Amino acid sequence: MQRNIRLEIEYDGTDFHGWQIQPKLRTVQGEIQERLKAILRHEVSLIGAGRTDVGVHALGQVANFKTENPLDGESIQRGLNGLLADDVVIKKVQEVDPDFHARYTATSRRYKYRVYPGRTAILRRYVWEVLYSLNLDKIGKAAEAIQGEHDFSSFCVAESAKENNICEVTHATWGQSGDELIFRIEANRFLHTMVRSLVGTLVEVGRGYFSVADFVDILKAKDRRKAGPTAPACGLYLVSVNY
Repeated sequence: MQRNIRLEIEYDGTDFHGWQIQPKLRTVQGEIQERLKAILRHEVSLIGAGRTDVGVHALGQVANFKTENPLDGESIQRGLNGLLADDVVIKKVQEVDPDFHARYTATSRRYKYRVYPGRTAILRRYVWEVLYSLNLDKIGKAAEAIQGEHDFSSFCVAESAKENNICEVTHATWGQSGDELIFRIEANRFLHTMVRSLVGTLVEVGRGYFSVADFVDILKAKDRRKAGPTAPACGLYLVSVNY
């Protein structure tokens, strides 16, 4: 009897070429699929909730696969963690309903982005080192404009734009944690590089290159050329996926 197995995964994306499997490149999906094949003794098609880019990290990536192997979840988890490199950890394994689909049954995804004001040797692989002062109040006010349903064409890679670039953002805030500035966002869907493009443009607001009104105009323009730079991948984390 075929079973549907759900994984919750944490990974450091620094040394991966993203989530999605690619020939001759190290990817998170590829590494886990290979280890599952060794444990279950058959080929596995692993479906991820989100295709994180090169260098992006995950605290709560979700994936699922189908198998007829009767091995229990605890044994699968122990086997995977024993075979995977240290930069990937399987946090949870459970059997779920046959119709569960990690990507298509998700209702929302949550990301965070970490900005560090200055240089850091220890955190440099996990934050964006910003070497100029930022006005957090202005950035926060600009982020308020993101909330709700909008066309985010101004904040996605032009060649990957879809017919429908409308996303509903339910949460978008900036806060401070120690020395770091943290951007948190939740939405029903995200476009390719959307969070990093938003962060790069919001940082330009904080620097004074754009006003809050300018940011609103950029959002309405539906034109990537109007927005600011794309923030580095190292500061971005997929926090969780909701179902």
